[in-house]
Amino acid sequence: MLPRSHRLHRSADFAAVVRNGARKGRRTMVVHAHVDSSDVRVGGPRFGLVVSKAVGDSVTRHRVSRRLRHIAASLLGEVGDDVMVVIRANPASAVASHEDLVRDMRTGLAAAAARARDSS
Repeated sequence: MLPRSHRLHRSADFAAVVRNGARKGRRTMVVHAHVDSSDVRVGGPRFGLVVSKAVGDSVTRHRVSRRLRHIAASLLGEVGDDVMVVIRANPASAVASHEDLVRDMRTGLAAAAARARDSS
């Protein structure tokens, strides 16, 4: 499970990441990353999820959310402490294997975080 301190909660944070951050599209998800340069954050990166009705019914959306949170928690050490990330699930994420989701999140996160650092 993704610890509470590593989650995005405010809609303003989601908006800042999506509007100002770098993005990398993958088959199962779109990864948005933004380097929070306003203040030095202690405690590590923060993740947020967007799983729309296009992904499926409520049971499917909650299953996808749980899977993505679990994968994000396993990748906390690979992301800088000052990075905010929003992961937007695509409909393909509902039927994707665990390995596909891990690969897409890892590669998307690396590319988007590198772009975000370059633009900061």
